[in-house]
Amino acid sequence: MNTVPHATSLRRAPVQRRSAERLTRILDACADLLDEVGYDALSTRAVALRAGVPIGSVYRFFGNKRQMADALAQRNLDRYAERVTERLEETGDAGWRRALDAVLDEYLAMKRTVPGFSLVDFGNQIPIGDRHAEPNHRMADRLTELLSGFLGRRPDDDLRRVFLVAVETADTLVQLAFRVDPEGDEKVIEEARELLRAYLGRVLD
Repeated sequence: MNTVPHATSLRRAPVQRRSAERLTRILDACADLLDEVGYDALSTRAVALRAGVPIGSVYRFFGNKRQMADALAQRNLDRYAERVTERLEETGDAGWRRALDAVLDEYLAMKRTVPGFSLVDFGNQIPIGDRHAEPNHRMADRLTELLSGFLGRRPDDDLRRVFLVAVETADTLVQLAFRVDPEGDEKVIEEARELLRAYLGRVLD
């Protein structure tokens, strides 16, 4: 899946297929190096070498490594939305609890398997992007957009606030689960799932 991040996270959006493929290689290299060396030791030159592109190709898209990591976070969010959408299509009209499982399970799967995700995810782990557009707000907006039709609810401010509270809660508890166990402590995750069901049930039932 070669999702290209939204153009606002790039200095220049790719127009041709070859350019888009080069951007994908750059972001893939960035993700791999984040797992290997961490954000502080990450450099645009190392990313260019790993991606097999000239350093100028990196600077064509990004002014610095922070912009590159922000684009990776946006790509993660886009891919996550695609995965959740696919799960919702599979579950059909199975109710909001199945939708919650899809939202949480796909996030956990990405956290465990997607390169660089544990450090960047949607921008929560390192200080990237616009400080006024916090990643959890971006996530709540996307979930409101994705789930409002599935739930038969208007995507209004009330629903967005519910999802923002749920996202902030889930973020804190999932971080705890991965501090307890590098693979995510299942008991903590189940406690998080039950807490979210209780909170959302008050609003969505």
